[in-house]
Amino acid sequence: MRNRLVHALLLIFACSCGLLAQPKPVKVEIKKVADGWLLLRAGQPYYIVGAGGNLHLDLLKNLGGNSIRTWDASPDEIGPALQGAHRLGLTVAAGLAMAPERHGFDYGDPAQVKKQYDSAIAAVERYKNDPAILVWGIGNEMEGDGTKPEIWKAVNDIARQIHRIDPNHPTMTVIAGLGPHAIKLVEFMKHCPDVDILGINAYGRMATVIDDVRAQRLDRPYIVTEFGPVGWWERPKTSWNVPLEPTSSEKAETYQRSYEHSVKGAGHLAFGSYVFLWGAKQERTHTWFGLLLPDGKGGVEKTAAVDVISYEWTGKWPANRSPEISPIHSSAAEKEVAPGSEWTASVVAKDPDGDKLIYDWEVREETHDAREGGDAEAVPPAHPEALLHAEGASATFRAPQQPGAYRVFVAVHDGHGGAATANTPFYVKEK
Repeated sequence: MRNRLVHALLLIFACSCGLLAQPKPVKVEIKKVADGWLLLRAGQPYYIVGAGGNLHLDLLKNLGGNSIRTWDASPDEIGPALQGAHRLGLTVAAGLAMAPERHGFDYGDPAQVKKQYDSAIAAVERYKNDPAILVWGIGNEMEGDGTKPEIWKAVNDIARQIHRIDPNHPTMTVIAGLGPHAIKLVEFMKHCPDVDILGINAYGRMATVIDDVRAQRLDRPYIVTEFGPVGWWERPKTSWNVPLEPTSSEKAETYQRSYEHSVKGAGHLAFGSYVFLWGAKQERTHTWFGLLLPDGKGGVEKTAAVDVISYEWTGKWPANRSPEISPIHSSAAEKEVAPGSEWTASVVAKDPDGDKLIYDWEVREETHDAREGGDAEAVPPAHPEALLHAEGASATFRAPQQPGAYRVFVAVHDGHGGAATANTPFYVKEK
């Protein structure tokens, strides 16, 4: 009898400990105020100064960030994000993936829509009590031109069910820009009454976001869920139809103007933003959208855009500023050249802190795997044999024998975790 009593007490104790160990969600809610809305977390105003991605979070935290955004609630993506968030006291805007129609998804097919719905709701059930969750992001840029009610209905059905099973976190859906597509705001308000927040991804049209929101009288708050440099689809092109990439210094200026106008300038109409991308990716080039540059040793270096974002977040510049860089000067720039012809390239760079700069030059092929909507691309090959001589801010290179489109790149490093980038395209014509 005594043994059974002791066993029962131990079992009760173990169960109690298990209950105590269960994660408890932090209540997140939206409060209407005279000039807009407030996002409240644990009853306190919470303003998002965040970034998209789940890597290099110590750097994000050190530079003033408080939140991260993911695009998919699969364990491979949300797991590391929540783990990093717990360690550093960050929050997570957890993405629930919805397929765009360009991938062959049919929002008119009830079976496909139901399978997607079930996957999203299962993820919410699994993670809804995690204290790092801030908001559920239902889909990302899957709305097309915004005129298909069945897509908005699929979003709203998920949002409605989330409210039934998770009373602690708001819902959001994320659209691709506005500008000439401001009809998206009208359709969103018409078809998505259960979605609490609108996420807006904007690049070259970032400066018009606040104006579009006001013009269409958006009836709920927004978050700028992605912003960054002018996109490749918005830039001037060469005669062979490849876009001209801004330098990292030009990008930094764009980030700052965008943030001050459509995030900071939005007042209580917006809950903050997630800058894109806290990492590196191949999209048209390997340097276009990444705020961070791999250092070749398993770490990363920050670009000038990171400095200006940290300044906007905290009101002070980082202790070490990244280098500044001019566009590449080369007589081969944006030209058709003969195979095997030799050319020079040079750049002007300086460091705000007076650090000695290191220059890395390379020639790469233009991408052969151009995709739409940020879909993953293969990294094009580099041609180290094309680089004949490089000394500091200048280099000599030979056009490859194989006809086609190429770029000459330079990365400038300050030796203290800062970098700058520039490139220019050229085309090797047939013999």
